[in-house]
Parts: sequence; structure tokens; C-alpha cells
Amino acid sequence: MRKWKELVRKLKEDIYTLYLASGDPRIPFMAKVVLVLTVAYAFSPIDLIPDFIPVLGYLDDMLLLPLGIWLSIKMLPDDTVHEYRQKARQQLERPQKTNYTMAIVIVAIWLLIGYGAYHMYISSFK
Repeated sequence: MRKWKELVRKLKEDIYTLYLASGDPRIPFMAKVVLVLTVAYAFSPIDLIPDFIPVLGYLDDMLLLPLGIWLSIKMLPDDTVHEYRQKARQQLERPQKTNYTMAIVIVAIWLLIGYGAYHMYISSFK
């Protein structure tokens, strides 16, 4: 279990490293394209193969994302990777503040959706 946690922590750190490096002008164009696609895929709620498809749905997450991270890091200059990896570690180690405003907004949206669905359900019997 400890190995899995370490692997997940490393993937999170690598994605954040790539995210931080994405705006650096020292990065070659093709490396930036691969980097941006990898970060976008990592943050995207839409998968190439949906997760509800047995085995294949999770296989793309387990293969494509690490492959994209690996390829992006290999295409970046070593000094750039080292610099942004240090920044990513520093920022990830800092305690994160809880954003209560966004939590309230999200709960309010869900309550409005629930109220709208309830209202539509009740009005369908009239």
C-alpha cells in the first residue's frame, strides 16, 4: 500500500511540475505541445476511454497518463525539470487552505439542481 501511495504522490508531483513548467519560454515548441496535452488530459474530467467500460476504462488512465508524463519530462531540458520539480515540491508541501467560498457555491448549485428536479417531479403530477 505504501508503494501505491508513493506512486500516486510522484504522479501528482510530476503533473504539477509540468503544469508549472508549461509557461516557460525555454521549452521547445513540440515539448510544450506534449506537455500541455498531458496536463490537460490529467485535469480533464473526460477520458479517452470512459471509465465505465470494464478494464479498458481504467487502463487508459494507468497507461496514457504515465506515458505522457514520462514523454513530457524526457522532452524538457534537465535544468528546467529540476527547477520546476523543486517548485512543485515546495508548493505541494505547504498546507493547503480550505476554500469555503467554493464549497458553499458548489453546495448551493447542488441544492438548486435538487430543488429544480423536485419541482419538475411534483409539477409532472398536476
